[in-house]
Amino acid sequence: QVQLVESGGGLVQPGGSLRLSCVGSGFILDYYDIGWFRQGPGKEREGVSCIRSNGHTYYADSVKGRFTISRDNAKSTVYLQMFSLKPEDTARYYCAKGVCGVRGPKPDEFDSWGQGTQVTVSS
Repeated sequence: QVQLVESGGGLVQPGGSLRLSCVGSGFILDYYDIGWFRQGPGKEREGVSCIRSNGHTYYADSVKGRFTISRDNAKSTVYLQMFSLKPEDTARYYCAKGVCGVRGPKPDEFDSWGQGTQVTVSS
């Protein structure tokens, strides 16, 4: 049974940092692209970043230079390190398994999702 579990969210002040983790089980994480998505109140789910099975990465313009995605296949874990957080980064963050296209992660191209972890950036 494929399962993805996110953790690491929380409340942080503007300018702060968080590291999200996504642990996969029931499949060999090495073989798949893993994406991070977020969905804020009243907003559509958007692709934030992804890391392909070959290690190549993609970042949305809104997070480029502030977020870093990485993977530890031995731990079946993908991380999203977030720096310089802004109030507009407030959202529920999800990781998912699928295919990251050349234009970044699109929800329709990911087939297994975690339950998400809440990130709130507020003073």
